[in-house]
Amino acid sequence: MKAIAIQRYGGPEVLQLMDLPEPRLGPDVVLVRVRYAGVNPADWKIREGYIDDWFESHFPMVMGCDLSGVVVRTGLGVTEFAPGDEVVGYVRADHMQRGTYGELVAAPVRTLAHKPRSLDPREAAGLPAAGLTAYQALRRHLDVRAGDVLLVHAAAGGVGSLAVQIGRALGARVIGTASERNHDFLRSLGAEPVTYGPGLAGRVRALAPEGVDAVFDLMGGDTLHGSPALLRAGGRLASISGDVTGLGGRYVFVRPDPVDLAELVAMAARGEVKVHVSAEFPLADAARAHELVQTGHVRGKVVLAVETA
Repeated sequence: MKAIAIQRYGGPEVLQLMDLPEPRLGPDVVLVRVRYAGVNPADWKIREGYIDDWFESHFPMVMGCDLSGVVVRTGLGVTEFAPGDEVVGYVRADHMQRGTYGELVAAPVRTLAHKPRSLDPREAAGLPAAGLTAYQALRRHLDVRAGDVLLVHAAAGGVGSLAVQIGRALGARVIGTASERNHDFLRSLGAEPVTYGPGLAGRVRALAPEGVDAVFDLMGGDTLHGSPALLRAGGRLASISGDVTGLGGRYVFVRPDPVDLAELVAMAARGEVKVHVSAEFPLADAARAHELVQTGHVRGKVVLAVETA
Protein backbone atom coordinates (compact mmCIF):
# COMPACT_ATOMS: atom_id res chain seq x y z
CA MET A 1 0.00 0.00 0.00
CA LYS A 2 1.04 3.63 -0.44
CA ALA A 3 1.42 5.80 2.65
CA ILE A 4 3.07 9.01 3.82
CA ALA A 5 5.65 8.13 6.47
CA ILE A 6 8.81 9.47 8.05
CA GLN A 7 12.11 7.72 8.72
CA ARG A 8 13.30 10.40 11.15
CA TYR A 9 12.02 13.54 12.83
CA GLY A 10 12.33 16.83 10.98
CA GLY A 11 10.61 19.41 8.79
CA PRO A 12 8.04 18.81 6.03
CA GLU A 13 10.80 17.46 3.79
CA VAL A 14 11.00 14.22 5.84
CA LEU A 15 7.48 13.22 4.71
CA GLN A 16 7.86 10.50 2.07
CA LEU A 17 5.39 8.61 -0.09
CA MET A 18 6.33 4.97 0.55
CA ASP A 19 5.21 1.49 -0.43
CA LEU A 20 4.58 -0.37 2.83
CA PRO A 21 3.16 -3.81 3.69
CA GLU A 22 -0.58 -4.12 4.26
CA PRO A 23 -1.33 -3.83 8.01
CA ARG A 24 -2.04 -7.05 9.89
CA LEU A 25 -5.22 -7.34 11.97
CA GLY A 26 -5.62 -8.25 15.61
CA PRO A 27 -8.89 -9.77 16.86
CA ASP A 28 -10.46 -6.39 17.76
CA VAL A 29 -9.15 -4.48 14.76
CA VAL A 30 -10.76 -3.39 11.47
CA LEU A 31 -8.96 -2.89 8.16
CA VAL A 32 -10.15 0.37 6.60
CA ARG A 33 -9.56 1.61 3.08
CA VAL A 34 -9.03 5.33 3.62
CA ARG A 35 -10.84 7.86 1.45
CA TYR A 36 -9.71 11.03 3.23
CA ALA A 37 -7.34 11.74 6.12
CA GLY A 38 -7.52 14.84 8.30
CA VAL A 39 -4.41 16.94 8.97
CA ASN A 40 -4.05 18.32 12.50
CA PRO A 41 -1.54 20.64 14.22
CA ALA A 42 -0.49 17.66 16.34
CA ASP A 43 0.71 15.94 13.16
CA TRP A 44 3.54 18.38 12.47
CA LYS A 45 4.50 18.37 16.14
CA ILE A 46 4.75 14.58 16.02
CA ARG A 47 6.76 14.88 12.76
CA GLU A 48 9.25 17.17 14.46
CA GLY A 49 9.56 14.92 17.53
CA TYR A 50 8.01 17.23 20.10
CA ILE A 51 5.99 14.48 21.77
CA ASP A 52 8.60 11.72 21.52
CA ASP A 53 8.76 11.55 25.33
CA TRP A 54 5.01 10.81 25.49
CA PHE A 55 4.78 7.88 23.08
CA GLU A 56 6.94 4.95 22.08
CA SER A 57 7.84 5.55 18.43
CA HIS A 58 8.78 3.22 15.57
CA PHE A 59 10.08 4.08 12.10
CA PRO A 60 8.98 4.21 9.38
CA MET A 61 6.14 6.08 11.06
CA VAL A 62 2.95 6.65 9.06
CA MET A 63 1.53 10.04 9.98
CA GLY A 64 -2.04 11.05 10.88
CA CYS A 65 -4.88 10.01 13.18
CA ASP A 66 -8.11 11.09 11.41
CA LEU A 67 -9.87 9.18 8.64
CA SER A 68 -13.03 8.53 6.75
CA GLY A 69 -13.20 5.34 4.74
CA VAL A 70 -14.73 1.93 4.13
CA VAL A 71 -14.25 -1.31 6.06
CA VAL A 72 -12.41 -3.93 4.02
CA ARG A 73 -11.99 -6.73 6.56
CA THR A 74 -12.58 -7.30 10.28
CA GLY A 75 -10.66 -9.11 13.00
CA LEU A 76 -11.95 -12.35 14.51
CA GLY A 77 -13.56 -10.65 17.51
CA VAL A 78 -15.23 -7.73 15.73
CA THR A 79 -19.01 -7.60 15.78
CA GLU A 80 -19.52 -3.84 15.54
CA PHE A 81 -18.52 -3.46 11.88
CA ALA A 82 -18.73 -5.43 8.63
CA PRO A 83 -17.04 -5.14 5.22
CA GLY A 84 -18.57 -2.31 3.23
CA ASP A 85 -19.45 -0.17 6.27
CA GLU A 86 -18.51 3.50 5.96
CA VAL A 87 -16.62 4.69 9.03
CA VAL A 88 -15.05 7.71 10.70
CA GLY A 89 -12.03 7.24 12.93
CA TYR A 90 -9.72 8.87 15.44
CA VAL A 91 -7.05 6.20 15.19
CA ARG A 92 -4.55 6.74 17.97
CA ALA A 93 -2.64 3.93 19.66
CA ASP A 94 -0.31 4.05 22.66
CA HIS A 95 2.67 4.03 20.30
CA MET A 96 3.43 5.94 17.11
CA GLN A 97 3.82 3.88 13.94
CA ARG A 98 0.64 3.20 11.96
CA GLY A 99 -1.25 6.40 11.16
CA THR A 100 -4.00 7.32 8.71
CA TYR A 101 -2.01 8.94 5.85
CA GLY A 102 -2.20 5.71 3.88
CA GLU A 103 -4.43 3.64 1.64
CA LEU A 104 -5.10 1.05 4.37
CA VAL A 105 -5.29 1.46 8.14
CA ALA A 106 -5.66 -1.14 10.88
CA ALA A 107 -8.06 0.61 13.28
CA PRO A 108 -9.08 -0.76 16.71
CA VAL A 109 -12.86 -0.79 17.07
CA ARG A 110 -12.60 1.67 19.99
CA THR A 111 -11.38 4.31 17.54
CA LEU A 112 -14.23 4.09 15.00
CA ALA A 113 -17.84 5.11 14.49
CA HIS A 114 -20.25 4.42 11.65
CA LYS A 115 -20.50 7.23 9.09
CA PRO A 116 -23.99 8.04 7.82
CA ARG A 117 -24.11 8.18 4.03
CA SER A 118 -25.48 11.73 4.32
CA LEU A 119 -22.21 12.93 5.89
CA ASP A 120 -19.68 14.14 3.32
CA PRO A 121 -16.51 11.99 3.56
CA ARG A 122 -14.20 15.03 3.28
CA GLU A 123 -15.90 16.73 6.20
CA ALA A 124 -16.02 13.46 8.12
CA ALA A 125 -12.23 13.13 7.87
CA GLY A 126 -11.78 16.54 9.47
CA LEU A 127 -14.11 15.80 12.35
CA PRO A 128 -12.56 13.23 14.74
CA ALA A 129 -9.52 14.75 16.51
CA ALA A 130 -10.69 18.36 16.44
CA GLY A 131 -14.30 17.46 17.16
CA LEU A 132 -13.48 15.08 20.00
CA THR A 133 -11.15 17.65 21.56
CA ALA A 134 -13.94 20.23 21.52
CA TYR A 135 -16.66 17.77 22.57
CA GLN A 136 -14.72 16.31 25.48
CA ALA A 137 -13.61 19.75 26.65
CA LEU A 138 -17.14 21.15 26.67
CA ARG A 139 -18.97 18.08 27.95
CA ARG A 140 -16.47 16.46 30.34
CA HIS A 141 -14.22 19.27 31.51
CA LEU A 142 -16.41 22.37 31.38
CA ASP A 143 -19.89 20.82 31.73
CA VAL A 144 -21.35 23.44 29.38
CA ARG A 145 -25.12 23.71 29.70
CA ALA A 146 -28.00 25.67 28.23
CA GLY A 147 -27.85 29.30 29.29
CA ASP A 148 -24.09 29.34 29.94
CA VAL A 149 -21.85 32.00 28.43
CA LEU A 150 -18.89 30.21 26.83
CA LEU A 151 -15.71 31.95 25.69
CA VAL A 152 -13.61 30.09 23.08
CA HIS A 153 -10.10 31.35 22.37
CA ALA A 154 -8.89 30.75 18.76
CA ALA A 155 -12.47 30.11 17.72
CA ALA A 156 -11.91 30.08 13.94
CA GLY A 157 -9.50 27.13 13.85
CA GLY A 158 -10.30 23.45 13.52
CA VAL A 159 -11.01 22.78 17.20
CA GLY A 160 -12.34 26.24 17.94
CA SER A 161 -14.89 26.34 15.13
CA LEU A 162 -16.27 22.98 16.24
CA ALA A 163 -16.30 24.09 19.88
CA VAL A 164 -18.40 27.11 18.88
CA GLN A 165 -20.93 24.88 17.15
CA ILE A 166 -21.03 22.28 19.91
CA GLY A 167 -21.47 25.03 22.48
CA ARG A 168 -24.38 26.44 20.51
CA ALA A 169 -25.93 22.97 20.18
CA LEU A 170 -25.70 22.63 23.97
CA GLY A 171 -27.65 25.87 24.35
CA ALA A 172 -24.80 28.17 25.34
CA ARG A 173 -24.19 31.72 24.26
CA VAL A 174 -20.72 31.66 22.63
CA ILE A 175 -18.13 34.41 22.41
CA GLY A 176 -15.14 33.63 20.20
CA THR A 177 -11.76 35.31 19.86
CA ALA A 178 -10.27 35.56 16.37
CA SER A 179 -8.59 37.96 13.98
CA GLU A 180 -10.95 40.42 12.34
CA ARG A 181 -10.77 38.62 8.98
CA ASN A 182 -12.51 35.66 10.65
CA HIS A 183 -15.29 37.59 12.39
CA ASP A 184 -17.89 36.99 9.68
CA PHE A 185 -17.00 33.30 9.73
CA LEU A 186 -17.61 33.17 13.48
CA ARG A 187 -20.92 34.99 13.12
CA SER A 188 -21.98 32.40 10.55
CA LEU A 189 -21.35 29.73 13.22
CA GLY A 190 -23.44 31.57 15.80
CA ALA A 191 -20.63 33.14 17.85
CA GLU A 192 -20.10 36.74 18.91
CA PRO A 193 -16.57 37.60 17.73
CA VAL A 194 -13.97 39.62 19.58
CA THR A 195 -10.48 40.55 18.36
CA TYR A 196 -7.22 39.26 19.82
CA GLY A 197 -4.58 41.53 21.27
CA PRO A 198 -4.30 44.33 23.80
CA GLY A 199 -7.63 45.23 25.36
CA LEU A 200 -9.10 41.74 24.86
CA ALA A 201 -10.36 41.56 28.45
CA GLY A 202 -12.23 44.82 28.05
CA ARG A 203 -13.83 43.69 24.80
CA VAL A 204 -15.01 40.46 26.39
CA ARG A 205 -16.34 42.33 29.44
CA ALA A 206 -18.27 44.65 27.15
CA LEU A 207 -20.18 41.59 25.90
CA ALA A 208 -20.37 39.80 29.26
CA PRO A 209 -20.13 42.41 32.06
CA GLU A 210 -20.62 39.82 34.82
CA GLY A 211 -18.03 37.45 33.35
CA VAL A 212 -18.39 34.20 31.45
CA ASP A 213 -19.33 30.80 32.84
CA ALA A 214 -16.66 28.83 30.98
CA VAL A 215 -13.50 29.44 28.97
CA PHE A 216 -12.05 26.95 26.50
CA ASP A 217 -8.53 28.10 25.65
CA LEU A 218 -6.71 26.97 22.50
CA MET A 219 -3.96 29.61 22.63
CA GLY A 220 -1.98 29.22 25.84
CA GLY A 221 0.49 31.90 26.91
CA ASP A 222 -0.82 35.33 27.86
CA THR A 223 -4.30 34.55 26.54
CA LEU A 224 -4.61 31.60 28.91
CA HIS A 225 -3.17 33.47 31.87
CA GLY A 226 -5.62 36.33 31.36
CA SER A 227 -8.61 34.00 31.23
CA PRO A 228 -9.34 33.45 34.96
CA ALA A 229 -10.10 37.17 35.33
CA LEU A 230 -12.87 36.82 32.76
CA LEU A 231 -14.74 34.14 34.72
CA ARG A 232 -17.69 34.86 36.95
CA ALA A 233 -17.69 33.29 40.42
CA GLY A 234 -17.72 29.52 40.04
CA GLY A 235 -16.66 29.71 36.39
CA ARG A 236 -14.74 26.89 34.73
CA LEU A 237 -11.51 26.98 32.72
CA ALA A 238 -10.06 24.34 30.37
CA SER A 239 -7.14 24.47 27.95
CA ILE A 240 -4.99 22.34 25.67
CA SER A 241 -2.01 23.89 27.46
CA GLY A 242 -0.75 22.06 30.54
CA ASP A 243 -0.16 25.43 32.22
CA VAL A 244 -3.89 25.56 32.92
CA THR A 245 -3.58 23.29 35.96
CA GLY A 246 -1.57 25.97 37.75
CA LEU A 247 -4.49 28.34 37.23
CA GLY A 248 -7.03 25.94 38.72
CA GLY A 249 -8.34 24.76 35.36
CA ARG A 250 -8.62 21.43 33.53
CA TYR A 251 -6.08 20.16 31.01
CA VAL A 252 -7.64 18.73 27.84
CA PHE A 253 -5.91 15.84 26.06
CA VAL A 254 -8.20 14.16 23.58
CA ARG A 255 -8.72 10.40 23.79
CA PRO A 256 -10.38 7.88 21.48
CA ASP A 257 -13.89 7.13 22.68
CA PRO A 258 -16.42 5.34 20.46
CA VAL A 259 -19.43 6.71 22.35
CA ASP A 260 -18.22 10.31 22.12
CA LEU A 261 -17.28 9.84 18.45
CA ALA A 262 -20.68 8.35 17.61
CA GLU A 263 -22.45 11.28 19.28
CA LEU A 264 -20.22 13.75 17.44
CA VAL A 265 -20.98 12.07 14.12
CA ALA A 266 -24.69 12.14 14.95
CA MET A 267 -24.48 15.88 15.65
CA ALA A 268 -22.84 16.36 12.25
CA ALA A 269 -25.49 14.23 10.54
CA ARG A 270 -28.21 16.36 12.19
CA GLY A 271 -26.53 19.51 10.93
CA GLU A 272 -25.67 20.77 14.43
CA VAL A 273 -21.96 20.86 13.58
CA LYS A 274 -20.28 21.25 10.21
CA VAL A 275 -16.61 20.89 9.36
CA HIS A 276 -15.29 23.76 7.27
CA VAL A 277 -12.69 22.22 4.92
CA SER A 278 -10.46 25.10 3.89
CA ALA A 279 -8.00 23.09 1.79
CA GLU A 280 -7.63 19.64 0.23
CA PHE A 281 -4.38 18.12 -1.00
CA PRO A 282 -3.58 14.79 -2.67
CA LEU A 283 -1.80 12.32 -0.41
CA ALA A 284 1.52 12.86 -2.19
CA ASP A 285 1.37 16.58 -1.27
CA ALA A 286 1.22 15.98 2.49
CA ALA A 287 4.26 18.23 2.96
CA ARG A 288 2.34 21.19 1.51
CA ALA A 289 -0.57 20.40 3.82
CA HIS A 290 1.78 20.38 6.82
CA GLU A 291 3.32 23.68 5.78
CA LEU A 292 -0.13 25.26 5.62
CA VAL A 293 -1.28 23.88 8.97
CA GLN A 294 2.00 24.88 10.58
CA THR A 295 1.34 28.55 9.81
CA GLY A 296 -1.33 28.47 12.53
CA HIS A 297 -3.71 30.52 10.39
CA VAL A 298 -5.98 27.86 8.93
CA ARG A 299 -9.71 28.50 9.05
CA GLY A 300 -11.34 25.17 9.82
CA LYS A 301 -9.63 21.99 8.57
CA VAL A 302 -7.18 20.64 5.99
CA VAL A 303 -7.63 17.15 4.52
CA LEU A 304 -5.72 14.72 2.29
CA ALA A 305 -7.42 12.84 -0.53
CA VAL A 306 -6.12 9.29 -0.16
CA GLU A 307 -8.39 7.10 -2.29
CA THR A 308 -6.76 8.22 -5.55
CA ALA A 309 -3.17 7.90 -4.27
